[in-house]
Amino acid sequence: MLNIHIKNVDDLAIIECEGRIVRSDSAFKLRAAVTSQTDARTILLDLSGVSAIAGGGLGMLMFLQRWAHDHAIRFKLFNPTRPVRDRLELTSSVPDFEIVPPNESSAFLAGA
Repeated sequence: MLNIHIKNVDDLAIIECEGRIVRSDSAFKLRAAVTSQTDARTILLDLSGVSAIAGGGLGMLMFLQRWAHDHAIRFKLFNPTRPVRDRLELTSSVPDFEIVPPNESSAFLAGA
């Protein structure tokens, strides 16, 4: 199961994810949360609470990145857990995403 919490700060949307993105219902829930942020200029997807991600979840991340680009929105992943990062590396997707490490989060949020 995937739990999602959204915080909006000016034109920044922070989408906190907790749980697993391994079933299609989780991927569609994530899609609905991200695509509802049409007023944001930057979406920061907090993956620090995600314990696992499967192929459908990875595909959804790639879709959301394209969706954000098409809507002139910056899409960033924040602090993916080791299992998520391993999965991204396994599929050679890491270079496709801008990943904000935890030690840069305060600087990033201050600039937002």
